[in-house]
Parts: sequence; C-alpha cells; structure tokens
Amino acid sequence: TGNTYDVAIQGKGLLAVELPNGDTAYTRAGSLQLSPEGQIVTTDGYPVQPGITVPQDAIGVTINSSGEVLASIAGQIVPTNVGQLSLVSFANEGGLDAMGDNLFLETAASGAAIEGTPGQDGFGTILQGYVETSNVNSVEEITNLITAQRAYEMLAKVIQTSDEMSATTSQLS
Repeated sequence: TGNTYDVAIQGKGLLAVELPNGDTAYTRAGSLQLSPEGQIVTTDGYPVQPGITVPQDAIGVTINSSGEVLASIAGQIVPTNVGQLSLVSFANEGGLDAMGDNLFLETAASGAAIEGTPGQDGFGTILQGYVETSNVNSVEEITNLITAQRAYEMLAKVIQTSDEMSATTSQLS
C-alpha cells in the first residue's frame, strides 16, 4: 500500500482497539497510522492495544511477521523495539457483535478473547504494507448472476412451450 503502518493479518486473529468509552473492540482492518502523539491508531483514531508509541525521532518503522514494531532512530545501528502487536481470537468468532466500521464487540456467544502473539499458537502472521481486501470480484459475480438469470428465463420459456404443446395435444384427442 505504500503506508508503513498498514498491516494485514495472514491467518487467524483480530487486532484489539480501544474505543473512546474505554471498551475494547476487535477488527481485521489494518489501515493504521500514527496519531499526533506518535501512537499507532486506526483510521478512526482508536489506539491499537496494547498501546504502541513510536518515538518522534524515528526515521523508519518496521513491523515484522511476529508483530514486533521496530523503530530506526538516527545515529543508532540497531533498530529499537518499541512494542509488540498482539492478536486476539475467540472460540466462536461468529458470535461477535458487529458494530459497524469493521469493528466487533465481544459477547457471551463469542466467548472470552484469547490473546496471543502473531505466528504462534495458531495465530496468523502480520504482513507490513498490506491491507486485507474483499475476496469477491464484483464484476465476475454480476456476470455470473446475469448468466444464471438468462438460463432461468430460457428454461421458463421451455417449460411454457412444453405446457402449450401438451395442451394442444390433449385438445386433438
């Protein structure tokens, strides 16, 4: 994507974010950015949990596949680890309550959040510079829908013609 802070989750897991009211929500939307204070936040400004702050003097940031956030600082040879992204899973992700804007809330049906490190214990890995997109090609699906509709119309005409032929045959007898 060209954005250093964009991350895609390859596999199982969600990012935890803190809502303005203090509640925790969960998302797979990895379009992240820095707040004016240097904190990693979502496009809506919700801080990613656990909170990670990038130093103002960082000249580059790398997020590796295990979620470590490494900041390159001028004058230092080795990048500094400024935080660790963690992922969350649920016993029943289908039980999460969708609140809109790609955010979900924990419910009794989803079970409690299980936190883990990317790449370990069945959690997915992090891909820096990518975002998750739809797995549906809308043009192809509309084309398939039109094809199915035309096939249905053709079969309806065949049945109608067959019924008319049967009616004509029964009148001749």
